[in-house]
Amino acid sequence: MNDTRNQIITLADDFIRTRGFNAFSYADIAAIMDLQKPAIHYYFPSKADLGISVIDKELETITRNRDLHHNLPGDEQLKELVQTFFASSRSRKICLTGSLTPEYTTLPQRLQDKVQEMCRSILDWMAACLEKGRAEGRFVFQGTPQDRALLVMSGLLSSLLLSRVLGEDIFDRMIGQLLQDINANFSHQYKK
Repeated sequence: MNDTRNQIITLADDFIRTRGFNAFSYADIAAIMDLQKPAIHYYFPSKADLGISVIDKELETITRNRDLHHNLPGDEQLKELVQTFFASSRSRKICLTGSLTPEYTTLPQRLQDKVQEMCRSILDWMAACLEKGRAEGRFVFQGTPQDRALLVMSGLLSSLLLSRVLGEDIFDRMIGQLLQDINANFSHQYKK
């Protein structure tokens, strides 16, 4: 039973990253899994419930990665964050944040709340990386780490969107420039 639930979450995650939340239905999942739609409703009474479960899984991953890398220097932690976006770029997918934020106003309130939680979680980690990296002399930037995190995050999100349209090298170029602008020494090391 747990395997079926996890498979549904995994498929929904993939649909959200490739199509968007509003562009798939339980029928799409049912067809792939050879299930009836009521079987999906058994696990997730509403699509919002499914979306929340997808984000909860992502939040677990973010927390696990943050805990795993918390002893690294700030620039190395940021490298780990960038690597996640890089992997999305290479698989021609959008991260959950980039996929769900354009549809935000169309989502039910409790799913909007979960999207906000995910965005804050990523931004908090990113700001902590930037603050630590600047204190260690590894980053140079003006303003607060929180404001810089917003700029880095927006660059990552837009690079994923534009790389879908203009080719994967767009991600490399945009992120390379963004990291160079804060004097990050690991520009382009995430490619391999």
